Amino acid sequence: MLDNRFDPAAVEDRIYQTWLDADAFKAGRPERAGADPYCIVIPPPNVTGSLHMGHALNNTLQDILCRFERMRGKDVLWQVGTDHAGIATQMVVERQLAERQLPGRRELGREAFVERVWKWKEESGGTIINQLKKLGASCDWSRERFTMDEGLSRAVLKVFVQLYKEGLIYKDKRLVNWDPKFQSAISDLEVLQVEVKGHLWHFRYPLADGVTYPHPVAFDENGQPTEFETRDYIVVATTRPETMLGDTAVAVHPEDPRYQGLVAADAKVRLPLVGRLIPIVADEYSDPTKGTGAVKITPAHDFNDFEVGRRHDLPMINVLDAEARLTLAGNADFLDDAVTGADLDAVLALEGQSREAARKAIVSLMEERGLLDRIEPHTNMVPHGDRSNVVIEPWLTDQWYVDAHTLAQPALAAVREGRAGFVPKNWEKTYFEWLENIQPWCVSRQLWWGHQIPAWYGPDGTVFVEETEEEAVAAALAHCVQAGIITDAEAKELAVDADKRANLITRDEDVLDTWFSSALWPFSTLGWPDETPELKRYYPTSVLITGFDIIFFWVARMMMMGLHFMDGEVPFKDIYIHALVRDEKGAKMSKSKGNVIDPLDLVGKYGADALRFTLAAMAAQGRDIKLATSRVEGYRNFATKLWNAARFAEMNGCGRDPAFDPYKVETTLNRWILGETQRAGLEITEALEAYKFNEAAGAAYRFVWNIFCDWYLELAKPVFTGGDAQWKAETRATTAFVLDEILKLLHPFMPFLTEELWARTAEGGAARASLLALAAWSKLDGMEAPEAEAEIGWLVDLVTEIRSVRAEMNVPAGAQIPLVLVGANALTIDRVGAWQDALVRLARLSAIAFEPEAPAGSVQVVVRGETAALPLAGIIDMDAEAARLSKELAKAADDIAKVDAKLGNADFIRRAPEEVIEEQRERRESAEARAAKIREALVRLGKAA
Repeated sequence: MLDNRFDPAAVEDRIYQTWLDADAFKAGRPERAGADPYCIVIPPPNVTGSLHMGHALNNTLQDILCRFERMRGKDVLWQVGTDHAGIATQMVVERQLAERQLPGRRELGREAFVERVWKWKEESGGTIINQLKKLGASCDWSRERFTMDEGLSRAVLKVFVQLYKEGLIYKDKRLVNWDPKFQSAISDLEVLQVEVKGHLWHFRYPLADGVTYPHPVAFDENGQPTEFETRDYIVVATTRPETMLGDTAVAVHPEDPRYQGLVAADAKVRLPLVGRLIPIVADEYSDPTKGTGAVKITPAHDFNDFEVGRRHDLPMINVLDAEARLTLAGNADFLDDAVTGADLDAVLALEGQSREAARKAIVSLMEERGLLDRIEPHTNMVPHGDRSNVVIEPWLTDQWYVDAHTLAQPALAAVREGRAGFVPKNWEKTYFEWLENIQPWCVSRQLWWGHQIPAWYGPDGTVFVEETEEEAVAAALAHCVQAGIITDAEAKELAVDADKRANLITRDEDVLDTWFSSALWPFSTLGWPDETPELKRYYPTSVLITGFDIIFFWVARMMMMGLHFMDGEVPFKDIYIHALVRDEKGAKMSKSKGNVIDPLDLVGKYGADALRFTLAAMAAQGRDIKLATSRVEGYRNFATKLWNAARFAEMNGCGRDPAFDPYKVETTLNRWILGETQRAGLEITEALEAYKFNEAAGAAYRFVWNIFCDWYLELAKPVFTGGDAQWKAETRATTAFVLDEILKLLHPFMPFLTEELWARTAEGGAARASLLALAAWSKLDGMEAPEAEAEIGWLVDLVTEIRSVRAEMNVPAGAQIPLVLVGANALTIDRVGAWQDALVRLARLSAIAFEPEAPAGSVQVVVRGETAALPLAGIIDMDAEAARLSKELAKAADDIAKVDAKLGNADFIRRAPEEVIEEQRERRESAEARAAKIREALVRLGKAA
């Protein structure tokens, strides 16, 4: 006997263990050797991570597809694993060492520190994996991978070496996002743009060699200059005075008439404080409408300036060190030889100062020399490290780069040609824009935790890139002999004496960007570079599900690497991009706002099934999810509804009958529910195939709650309590059969509840052939019953319309009202005869009559082309009701007008947060829907709306 209620906490761990014991999620099951393969690779969560709501959404959608396709008979591999998460993991362990007052990373040394990180990973790194199991994820845990395990590391080495030898990996001096705290380059994804209130300093840069120019100071009504002032300086504005010491040009727009003469004359500027002569260059980067139209160019400290510098072949002078402190020593061209005295002393005194201190000092020095034109308050976006929280420095440094432009071309073609595609399709535009404007990919990181770059440097600085140190030694020996650094005899001696060759080569200390190994994930996890059976069977994978924020960082790079190393095969055919999970007001979740919802808290309170169904039901393509705990509670109630329906069926003797043949059902009610079951199965199947998770969940919800529970079981109650024995037996068997089909249809969304009911409803009867997780998907065919649908559908629609009228017209809940069927035909009269008791009970009717005309004072509804009248005069005050509805309509119209006024206000649209604007739009939609219902009610009362 089923318990009074379903308690998720009491069964979820037990059910999950049952799946594991049965190897239910294992790919390559013997009985599916000839089945079509279906593969999804999990976006590998960081080994440091714990489950957040984005993970919950992403993995729920993946699991729905894997369970769905597994039940459809496919050989499913949901490839699972975790990412070593370079900087994040190193930071966790360094913080741990500091908290325990143990020696730090540099005191430990590289080998001991990396060993410490591995130990931490083994002890604590599997947290998120266990949390995914709590969510119900049906991954093949026997194939769990880690981006630094032996097989994946071998793949990384092979890819790096091959790309290097193909000329697609190289070392270069370029600007990177430099984190002064971690002293490493970081990716754009690890940079947060933070709005900071600061200042805009306007400096006067003197023109060299006595050059002057006419600067307009007054203008007519057409904007034409009327007065000029002769100037021997150019005013430039900057938010970063501390970088001016590294300026190598001033840029002006080529069509700016103020400066064309200076450009034509090849005029120079004498850079204040350091005395260096720098050119005035014409470049479209300068905006003539902003400020003076002249901008300082510091190629070594600004990404835009770097590009200007390359276009004009400007020197690149780095004035900051790895800790973002001013460094002047070692810059041979930094100071002009003519600079002496106070200027020289003042500049040299800046050595070693922080950015902030140097900024104050330079502004003060410029003011003392009369070169500070003015200061304006200014708010701008300043890059910060997402983990270090310090200001990120665009820094010129030697790094390893991938020629992403070359690799991007096949990745662009694959999507353009339809070999891979995005869902929703609009994300293709983002993908194309990023890849068409792609820059070299910086893949080196100044960390210790990660894949160490397989590059060694010889005594003359020559680099040797090989998969092993032995191969690098062999290459170095051959080079040194050829270059005359050592003799053949010395080379032979070094080849066999490891101690003597210890100083021959030195390995590059940098490690690879985490995204480099992640880019190989779809094929490295399947055993590449070996030709494994898994690689042959499951590559290319079927679909990738991920967030829009890593389309460039991960999706595009997987496309590049997959196409390059897998003979032109895309790594996945479909790329489903899910939206963000926000709070119930539409705001982005963040710890600072205090609005973060922990998915594990919701699982503990409402059960994993309720959270999963909520996320699926709200996962409309292209729309963010506004998650309220009330929604999760609502779907917990849905789970309870199904459990109670199963208990009701059990209490009424609806046991499974292995001999039941749904094609031999005779009664109208049972043929109707079988037809509806088939229809629901088709709707859910088609929606999942199209990645319309919300539509699939919606179809399942409507069928289970509305059709099966609210109508079928309600109409079957009289059959269970009396009536014909044959009809009762058929109805019991049909109920049990449909309940089984419901469990199948709901299983991808609510696996714990359905698996428990699958087992419990078989107790005392015929044993199940398999777990529900491995059962065949619902696939009814030929169950259509048009006559049954016409009859039961008419009944359902009639009762629904009567209930709507009762609600709209404020008919007291306990009041029974008469029903008049106007001009009813013989078929309708027969239907009333068959279902009169149900009509009276479900619609709370006092009587049913047949009349040629509708009685006066009645409200009329049309049901499937026939008119039904409800004489409400005497039950409600028709005029008062009309007045009330008119007042409600006016209020709805007023609400709409208020929202329209806001949405029509350009200032409101510009200033209001995105979630506030979306909330206003939803309010308007709600008011419009309310107004439409009111107008419909007024029409029923015979009043013009």
